[in-house]
Amino acid sequence: PTPAGGGGPHAAYQDTPTNAEASQESSSVAGTAPESPSKQLPDQISFFSGNPSVEIVHGIMHLYKTNKMTSLTEDVRRSAMVCILTVPATMTSHDLMKLMAPFNDVMEHMKIIRDSTPNQYMVLIKFCSQADADSFYTACNGRQFNSIEDAVCQLVYVERAEVIKSEEGASLPVMELTELPKCTVCLERMDESVNGILTTLCNHSFHSQCLQRWEDASCPVCRYCQTPEPVEENKCFECGVQENLWICLICGHIGCGRYVSRHAYKHFEETQHTYAMQLTNHRVWDYAGDNYVHRLVASKTDGKMVQFECEGETCQDEKIDALQLEYSYLLTSQLESQRIYWENKIVHLEKETAEEINNMKAKFKETLERCDNLEQRLGEITKEKQSFEKKCTQLNSRVVKLSQELKEEQEMNVCLRANQTQLQGQLAEEEHKAKESGERKDVVITELQEQLRDVMFYLETQQKIEQLSTEARSEIQEGQINIPASPSDSALDSAGAGPSSGRGRRGRGRKRK
Repeated sequence: PTPAGGGGPHAAYQDTPTNAEASQESSSVAGTAPESPSKQLPDQISFFSGNPSVEIVHGIMHLYKTNKMTSLTEDVRRSAMVCILTVPATMTSHDLMKLMAPFNDVMEHMKIIRDSTPNQYMVLIKFCSQADADSFYTACNGRQFNSIEDAVCQLVYVERAEVIKSEEGASLPVMELTELPKCTVCLERMDESVNGILTTLCNHSFHSQCLQRWEDASCPVCRYCQTPEPVEENKCFECGVQENLWICLICGHIGCGRYVSRHAYKHFEETQHTYAMQLTNHRVWDYAGDNYVHRLVASKTDGKMVQFECEGETCQDEKIDALQLEYSYLLTSQLESQRIYWENKIVHLEKETAEEINNMKAKFKETLERCDNLEQRLGEITKEKQSFEKKCTQLNSRVVKLSQELKEEQEMNVCLRANQTQLQGQLAEEEHKAKESGERKDVVITELQEQLRDVMFYLETQQKIEQLSTEARSEIQEGQINIPASPSDSALDSAGAGPSSGRGRRGRGRKRK
């Protein structure tokens, strides 16, 4: 059974033995969460499902994709079909149904599909209405599947899912009436009115509640796994390539083949480990003999290596004994080689560890010496710092004191300059006054000197006259003295001399007889 659907919005998956097509036409939706993961997805995703031993169905999912953020409340086109991308393979169908438990009543169909990526699968879910799909998108998008793993639920809206059979090629949906399939667990028909139908990876559909009671992880019909089984992601230890890998049967080293980077052969050259097995088909290669040895066994008669060809499902007992004996010899020799290899490796590791320990001890000793020197230097620098801080404090106080004194001196200098200007003015005024007073005194002194000379002349004359005889004195008294007048005296005489001057001249003149 494979999913099929009509063109309407309420088309559901139905089981048809001859056709495997599904299409759903709805419209787009824009994510409400910031940084929507759908922006990084392509417009369509290829997928496949089915049991490889029975039938594999391939298909294409067309996704809604938008470059702008819109709200779910806006009137935009979107579908009721949602796909959960990158579900980890460790999550079984039971875990998936527990995650979908709150939405079982509004979920019409759920189908498990996958792509070529290992250890993950996808789940295609169709809800009863657009509002139910929006509620599921809002509640589960970006949410972790569980508290242990970091994987989150990444949801996208699906425009339509085109499913094609690998044998018949692509085809359009066929609208034929087919008998509704039955649930293998409860044997009830899966009617369209019944919600919660789950289609496993092998394209078998069941009621989700019935499958939840099925404790086994395989399909109840074909015993194929319900979800993809986790596979070990082997890669080359040197370059990380995941194709054409060979594993050493002695030490388990994984390297790439001779058509990639030849790391498996380089491992043989370094360790001389002869046998390596290809991981894809489990064929064993002998580097020493340069041939495959997975089909070689030892002959029981002569012990030589012969090619073992097993026809059909039965083998002779002698060949089985020879194969077991050869396997025992091979296992013994390879175990011995493996023991020698690991012992040499342990010795090498011990030597490297001892050298590393010695280097670490030397580095530790050097580090301790450097720490001691740094601590000593730190003590000296601390003392110098304290001394400098003390000197700096003293200098700061001295600078403050000198600043105050400088300020006082500057104020005093300003005052002295003002006083000097005032005193210079007063001095100039006093000098002017002294000069005027000196000039007046010089005039007075000159007059006094003339008067003193006249007085002294008078006194001397009087004294000399008193010393004369009486006749001489009378002659002098009666005589007159004429003194020629100078130009200045003539000017004065013209202006009119005073009586005192006339008397003087008369007094000074000699008396004439």
